[in-house]
Amino acid sequence: MSAEATSPGARSRRRGRTSIDLRRLGRAALLGPASRDRLPDAIGHVADAHRAHHPDADLLVLGKAYVLAEMSHRGQFRKSGEPYITHPLAVTLILAELGAETTTLTASLLHDTVEDTDVTLDQVRAEFGDEVCYLVDGVTKLEKVDYGAAAEPETFRKMLVATGNDVRVMSIKLADRLHNMRTLGVMRPEKQERIAKVTHDVLIPLAERLGVQALKTELEDLVFAILQPQEYERTRTVIADVATAGPSLDPVAEEVRRTLREADITAEVVIRPRHFLSVYRARLKRGEMRGTDFGRLLVLVGEDADCYAVLGELHTCFTPVISEFKDFIAAPKYNLYQSLHTAVAGPDGAVVEVLIRTNQMHKVAEAGVVALGNPYAPVDGAEPADGERADPTRPGWLSRLLEWQESATDPDTFWTTLRADLAQDREISVFLADGGMLGLPAGATCVDAAYAQHGDGAHGCIGARVNGRLATLSTVLGDGDTVQLLLAHSPVQAPRNGPDGDGEGSARSTGSSGAIKGAEGTHVGRRGADPEAARDPAHGQPQDTAPGPSPEWLDHARTPAARIAIAGWLAANPESLRVPAAPPRTPGAVTAGRRGVANVVVDVPEATVRLAGCCTPVPPDAVTGFTVRGGAVTVHRAECPAVGRMTALGRPPVTVSWGDEAECRVTLYAESFGRPRLLADLTEAIATAGAAIVSANVEPPSEQRVRHTYTLQLPDAAGLPGLMRAMRDVPGVFDVRRAQHEPAP
Repeated sequence: MSAEATSPGARSRRRGRTSIDLRRLGRAALLGPASRDRLPDAIGHVADAHRAHHPDADLLVLGKAYVLAEMSHRGQFRKSGEPYITHPLAVTLILAELGAETTTLTASLLHDTVEDTDVTLDQVRAEFGDEVCYLVDGVTKLEKVDYGAAAEPETFRKMLVATGNDVRVMSIKLADRLHNMRTLGVMRPEKQERIAKVTHDVLIPLAERLGVQALKTELEDLVFAILQPQEYERTRTVIADVATAGPSLDPVAEEVRRTLREADITAEVVIRPRHFLSVYRARLKRGEMRGTDFGRLLVLVGEDADCYAVLGELHTCFTPVISEFKDFIAAPKYNLYQSLHTAVAGPDGAVVEVLIRTNQMHKVAEAGVVALGNPYAPVDGAEPADGERADPTRPGWLSRLLEWQESATDPDTFWTTLRADLAQDREISVFLADGGMLGLPAGATCVDAAYAQHGDGAHGCIGARVNGRLATLSTVLGDGDTVQLLLAHSPVQAPRNGPDGDGEGSARSTGSSGAIKGAEGTHVGRRGADPEAARDPAHGQPQDTAPGPSPEWLDHARTPAARIAIAGWLAANPESLRVPAAPPRTPGAVTAGRRGVANVVVDVPEATVRLAGCCTPVPPDAVTGFTVRGGAVTVHRAECPAVGRMTALGRPPVTVSWGDEAECRVTLYAESFGRPRLLADLTEAIATAGAAIVSANVEPPSEQRVRHTYTLQLPDAAGLPGLMRAMRDVPGVFDVRRAQHEPAP
C-alpha cells in the first residue's frame, strides 16, 4: 500500500498542471455517485481530461472501475489522512492528461486493488476483461512475506516482463511513482532517500526509454530535491531571480513569430522553461548563465515539411549555430522522439535554443508510448493472427533486457545489472554484413554485437570485420557501422586480407583480438585452448580445439547479455583460465618461433634448442647460442643485440652450427604506405616466392604508414633474399627487414 503524504512545494514545481483538491475528492469519494445515470463527482477531472484527448470515449467503464476501487479501498487512508482512493484517482488523472486510452485508465483506477484489498484478479477479469486484468497484474507488487529482501527486484523483473508484452504496464507504474514522489514529504528521510535512489536508477531511465518526457522531467526534479537538497534550493533561488527580472526570451520569440508570419508559415511559438535539474546541469556546464539559457523556444507546425521550412527561415534570418543542429525527424531517437534542434544568435548576441516539431511529434515527445494508445487495437477491424500481439512500441533495448534477465536468476545480479544497463542512456544501430540490424547501447563493442547476434554461439568468436576491415573484438562500434562476426565453427573465417585486399585495418593476431588465418590454416591467439597447441601441430594437440571467451572479454563487454554469458562460460570452464603446460619436446629438436623445422648442432648433449624469436636466424646466418633457464640453448644471429647483452652478463657462448636441412622459418617486418589491395599484393608476392604464411599481424595505420609482421616458412633459406626483394617491389612497400630487436624482458 502506498501511504505517502503531500510534500510542501510540490504544486509550485508543476505550474500549469491541473491540481487535484485531495480533500474535496476525498469527501466525494466517500459520498459516492449522486445517481446511477452519471459519473461520480470524484472522477470529473479524469473524465474531462480523457475527453479532451478522446472525445468519443465511453466513460461508463471508468465509472464502474471507480465504484469498485472506492468500495475496495474504503476505510484505508494515506499517511496524510486523505482517503486512499485519492491515490488511484491522482494516478489516473496523470495518465488521462497524457492522453492514455480508456483501458489504461480503467486499470490505473484498479491498480492497487488486488495488492491492497480483497479483490482478486479473477474478479477484475470477469468485470473488465483480460487486458485490464493483465495490466493490473503487471503492476501488482510481490509480497515481502514470500520473497523477503528479493521482493523489490523480483517485482521489477515481473513488471518488466509484463511490459515486454504490454508497454501500458510501465505507463501505469511511472504515473504511480510520480504521484508517490509528489506526496513523499511525511516519510522518514532515509525512506525518502531510498525511494528516490530507486526512482533515479530505474524508473527515470525507463521513462526516458519509453519517451514519457512529461513524467521523466518531473521525476528528475523531485529526486533532485531529495538527493541534493542544497543544490536544489540554490537552483530554485537562481530560477526565481531570473523570473523576477522578467523573461528575456520574449523579444526573440516575438521576432521569430514575425519572421514566420512574413514567410506565410502557420506556426505556434512558445517559450519552454527549463526544469530545475536541466538548469542545474547547464550551470555546471556553462558556469555563468544568461537569461536566454533558462528556456528554449518551441515552434509547433502542422506538417513535417513545415518543420524544415521553419528551419530554413530561422537559418536565413538569424545567425545559426551550426554545431547545435540535430535532425531527429529524419533519424528519430530510439524512444520515439522526433524534432529538429537548432540554435540561433539573438539580437544581443545571446544564443537561443530552438525546437521545431509538429503537434503530433510534440504529443509523442511529451507522452511517449502513452500517446500511441492501445498498441493491440485491431487495424481496420482485423484481429492479430493466432492471437499474437505484435507490439510496435517494443524497442530493441526492451527486447535485450528481456533476453538477459532470463539468465540473471539471482535477484542481486538482476538488480545490479538492471541499474547498470539503464545507466547507458544512448543507443546505436549496427548493421549486419548479411542483412539485418542490431540495436546496441552506445559504447558497445564487437563482443556485444557477437552475443547480441549469436547468443551463446558467440563463445566461438575469433574476430570481426567492421565496415569491411579487420578489427579487434574490443573495437567500439559507432552508429551505422556494418559488422561481420567471425566464428571458429563458421565456414567464413578471417581472411588473409581486408575487403578487396585492403587489409590495413586494425587487425591483430594475438589474444582475443581477432585473427588472420595463415596459409597453414592455424589461428593465432585462439582462446579456450592451449595457445601453444593451437599454433603447433608438433605438440600433438588438435588444432581445432573449440575456443571460448577469455576473461579479457569482460573488459570489452558493455551489454548485460554479453557479460552474463561470458561470466557463465568462465565459471563453467575454470580450466580455461589456466594455460596448460607444453608437453616435453624431443631432446635436440630445433624450434623456429615455436616449431622444429631445421637442424642445428650445438655443443651441449641432450639440450633443447630454440631459435630466438628476436632475430629468427636462418642458414647461412652466423649464429651463436646461450644456455638459458632449464638447460635449453637459444640460438641468435651473431649481430643480434641480445648477444651483446648475454656477453655482458658473463654468460658463456655455446658453439652452434647449421645442419643439413634447408627448410627454415623467419620473421619479416614490412613497412608500407596505406593503400587499397596492399595486403592482397603482399601475400601474393609471398606465395609466388614459395613461402607459407604461418602468422601475420597488421598494425593500425599511423600517419598513413602501416607495419606488417609475417612469420614465414621457407623451403630453402637460400630463397630468403629473393623473397625480401619481391616484397620490396610491391607498390607502397618502402622497407622489408628481418626481425632483430631486444626480446621482451
